[in-house]
Amino acid sequence: MTPDADDHAPEPPTANPHARTRTMDGFVVVEVTGEIDLATAEFVLDHLDAATAPPAPDVLVDLRAVEFIDCSGLRVLCRGETRAREHGGRLRLVSDAPHILRLLRGAGLMKRLPPLPALPGEGRT
Repeated sequence: MTPDADDHAPEPPTANPHARTRTMDGFVVVEVTGEIDLATAEFVLDHLDAATAPPAPDVLVDLRAVEFIDCSGLRVLCRGETRAREHGGRLRLVSDAPHILRLLRGAGLMKRLPPLPALPGEGRT
């Protein structure tokens, strides 16, 4: 049997206080927590770079536990979205927090990164 594309996908980085990666129903979910700013954005970047490296990635960035995000965090999210698109995939955000929505709206990113209110499949009965 020949190696398939999954054999070349990078291993997800080790979970850290700001991000962890898991798979769920065919998605790569990067769960982000706490404050994402200049001091912590690199921790999230490691996870997004790994998640967007394979061909046709389908990445969900769960921001529901993020208390604060600044322009450094937005830069990391935009970079991840660009990398996913360049590899034939997509990156979507998950958040319905008013402070996240205000920031995306203020930065003009609502069309580029329209957030989902929950992970697909959550809340179904």
